[in-house]
Amino acid sequence: MKHTDIKEEDNTSSETQFLLLGFSDLPNLQGFLFGTFSIMYLIILIGNGFIILITRIDPALHKPMYFFLSNFSFLEICYVSVTLPRILYSIWTQDRSISLLACATQMCFFLMLAATDSILLAVMSYDRYVAICNPLHYPLVMNPTKCTKLAVGSWLGGMPFQLGQTCQIFSLHFCNSNQIDHFFCDIPPLLKLACGDTSVNELYIYVVMILLAAIPFLLILTSYSKIIATILRLPTAEGRAKAFSTCSSHLVVVVLFFGSASITYLMPKSTHSAISDKLLSLFYTILTPMFNPMIYSLRNKDVIVALRRLLLRT
Repeated sequence: MKHTDIKEEDNTSSETQFLLLGFSDLPNLQGFLFGTFSIMYLIILIGNGFIILITRIDPALHKPMYFFLSNFSFLEICYVSVTLPRILYSIWTQDRSISLLACATQMCFFLMLAATDSILLAVMSYDRYVAICNPLHYPLVMNPTKCTKLAVGSWLGGMPFQLGQTCQIFSLHFCNSNQIDHFFCDIPPLLKLACGDTSVNELYIYVVMILLAAIPFLLILTSYSKIIATILRLPTAEGRAKAFSTCSSHLVVVVLFFGSASITYLMPKSTHSAISDKLLSLFYTILTPMFNPMIYSLRNKDVIVALRRLLLRT
């Protein structure tokens, strides 16, 4: 493990290198953690890659819902690849040092992809709302051009805010320590290292969370309240069960992602602890992307039927 001396000049300094402590407090479990995270990464790559493949090659899945699901799966692969390879590298080499530029780059991409995740989940709920509440207008409303625009908007929507947030965080002076008690460069542990008043930064976090998390979450709740009301009015139990099975998988993903991320970023800096930050971060950075393919495939009859067709063909 490499250590960087902390230089102090008039109680302020600008670090050029950090140490990602990660799971260094568990020295006897390094091999186990490396194996566990490697398996998780493979599951995420294979599971999400499978969804992308099957929605591309099966004509029955060439629908807006699966177009967005394919985008979501590709997003999850990118999202996890920002953090997990670095975790595996640190555990394998025991080199926990990370440069200021690499740390800023990791944070920027992580935040941008998390924002895309949030917006795309809202778009997917809108797609289900139109499909269930306005089925006759669905082909017209969710036409290929509009689907493409919604997907592109999801990928680009949060970029300016998260670029600004990253620049704001890394314009701070870090004089408390150069040791980040986390497994990747995230906002809460970095704010702990900053000297001086960080209230403006915390306010900016709340504003961004409202724009990129709270508003999409409210749109999702609104969509699903109308969806549930429509489902309950369906005449047959079979129709209600099919509609619920389609939507319930999406709701599970929404709760897992928004629940853990909101607790992490909306808690005041003074109430954060390294253990709680790591545990909550594991949920929305690794566990949710790992379970998403299982949730969407095992609870989706169309995907199961498409898988059977693929297996019979091969």
